[in-house]
Amino acid sequence: MLYGIDIFSGAGGLSLGAEMAGATIMFAVEKDKGAAETYRYNHKDTLVICDDIHNVDPLKYVTPIGENDQLIVFGGPPCQGFSTSNTVTRNMKNPNNSLFEEFVRFVATLNPDWFLFENVEGFYRFENGLIRDKVKKCFEDLGYTVNYSIVVASDYGVPQHRNRFIMVGNRNGILFQFPEKHKKNYTVKDAISDLPDLCNGQMEDSLPYKCSVKEASEYAQIMRHGSRTSKQNYVSRNADYVIERYKYIGQGQNWRAIPEELMSNYKDKNQCHSGIYKRLIADKPSVVISNYRKNMLIHPYQDRGLSVREAARLQSFPDKFVFKGSLMHIQQQIGNAVPPLLAKAVFDKIMEYGE
Repeated sequence: MLYGIDIFSGAGGLSLGAEMAGATIMFAVEKDKGAAETYRYNHKDTLVICDDIHNVDPLKYVTPIGENDQLIVFGGPPCQGFSTSNTVTRNMKNPNNSLFEEFVRFVATLNPDWFLFENVEGFYRFENGLIRDKVKKCFEDLGYTVNYSIVVASDYGVPQHRNRFIMVGNRNGILFQFPEKHKKNYTVKDAISDLPDLCNGQMEDSLPYKCSVKEASEYAQIMRHGSRTSKQNYVSRNADYVIERYKYIGQGQNWRAIPEELMSNYKDKNQCHSGIYKRLIADKPSVVISNYRKNMLIHPYQDRGLSVREAARLQSFPDKFVFKGSLMHIQQQIGNAVPPLLAKAVFDKIMEYGE
């Protein structure tokens, strides 16, 4: 059995993937109250410590495991400082960039069989790779054999092009090999076409699906397992002038398709990045689902933003997974999460080494 400890857990995307692979989560640490509440609601048998990681002594919470069992510490320290989209505080003075030291502390204290360190793609090249190499050496000095890679979520059953940095280490001399890519990619249409049609600002706790399970896509069938209705069909309310702009944007297009006279409130449109007012392409995996409300990602067919359930589907959270907190905080939790199916692929591979 593989037992896991999830730190910087967020809503629990990594934990969910680990559980899908057959692991048991011993405890989780998350500072944000809303994310911790979401984690606790969906992982009822797991202890959730809602506290600053600096205050947490892992030895107080770890429990004995069997002689043939293994322990893994995993998580993704807050990544704002490493993100390539952060051009303001992308340097080591950003306090978030030192939180990896707390990850190292947990590994040094618990001496687990495995660790899995996850972060944004920008971590790979941050300060020309010096920080990446520093983190790797920290783990090697603790006796771990370490490998890392940039993994693409759409290669592992997630209907979204999302790149993540993952570093995996083993203290028994195993050089982890990342899983092979899946042969099939899922699209936005695969992910959300069976979900209910909605309007701008609509807030429905539960609605029927548009078709039966048998009529749904293969991906939708996976997402619907254990759920009879579409939950949390929450859409942010955008101003009428924003909805008017949406009407001019075709699939794959962004703000540049909006007529000049409808963009007069933008003093300098050169400050708009390509992800603003982006309408998703139905027949391809989605663009990154990060701050999808702020970026105003647009439904492929309907002139509105994405619902909570649609964004969760594109992140590969199953429909029975319920998010807690205000709409804004729920949207942040979804955008910050590691796609569970990506996590599952990596944990499946880790589990193979224990067979």
